[in-house]
Amino acid sequence: MANALNKKQGIKQIGSGSGGVQAQGILDSRNLPDDTFTSTWDAIIVDDELKNRLLSQAILNFTLRLKVNRAKIPLHGIILLVGIAGTGKTSLARGLSSRTAEALKGIGEFLYLEVDPHALTSAALGKSQKAVTELLGITIAEYASMRPVIVLLDEVETLAGNRSKMSLEANPIDVHRATDAVLAQLDQLAERYQNLLFIATSNFPKAIDSAFLSRADLIMTIELPKPEACKKILVSTLEALGECFPKVINIGSHPDFGRAVKLCKGLDGRMIRKIIPMACALNKETALNPNLLTAKDILTAVQLIQAEMKNAGGENK
Repeated sequence: MANALNKKQGIKQIGSGSGGVQAQGILDSRNLPDDTFTSTWDAIIVDDELKNRLLSQAILNFTLRLKVNRAKIPLHGIILLVGIAGTGKTSLARGLSSRTAEALKGIGEFLYLEVDPHALTSAALGKSQKAVTELLGITIAEYASMRPVIVLLDEVETLAGNRSKMSLEANPIDVHRATDAVLAQLDQLAERYQNLLFIATSNFPKAIDSAFLSRADLIMTIELPKPEACKKILVSTLEALGECFPKVINIGSHPDFGRAVKLCKGLDGRMIRKIIPMACALNKETALNPNLLTAKDILTAVQLIQAEMKNAGGENK
């Protein structure tokens, strides 16, 4: 059946074990569980309670939807992660897909599909709506008919923009129709395929259409790391460097390292992880030999990042 589908859709299957799918709007695809995604989930430092809620909701999607009356329990199979850029939403989504597949090995091998929303939008009238309908209503639907599927909709506001805030003069009617198509296809998929889960992310939740928000089974806000999380992120990054350059490990006990941790307040996880390599690049000698890194270098790197944030108008309070 898979070969027939691939031939029909012009999709190239890259080996029996890769889960590779090539189709318009598909940025990445792989079989789950995936070791890289699982490692990513473990590396993202957020509250354990948040991870537990996400994983429980994802598992419930595949255990409950098959059994309940959807008219009374209207699950759509959608989890939405919102928050500012750099808080790890996309990484969490990818990791969640792998951990969900691990927990549900008994129901079959999962397929992961990552949608590229920008490949579906077009200035040509009618093409966005058509591309969305083909991707969701044909490609994803047919794969979901064969096996459990988890789909990442990154930057979902691109596909499901808030129609109440759109101007028909500034935004072509095709953008409105694309949002209509997304909602219609999600309803059809929710009705027909209970082994399908969408994990969506957005940096701009106010830009998402309210009809999409109402369809989400769980909306989770991923916030900036708290002080203890800042410390864990910086320590884990230093430890990763220490695997190759062991002399840096002792830096974590230096008072300047503690000062650097305190200055991380207001930075997102991605920025915090960049502090260590930035510190290594403060001078040529340390860039050549990171074993020369000092706690003072790390403190200086944080101070520079905070100054750059202030100059860019993003001063952290």
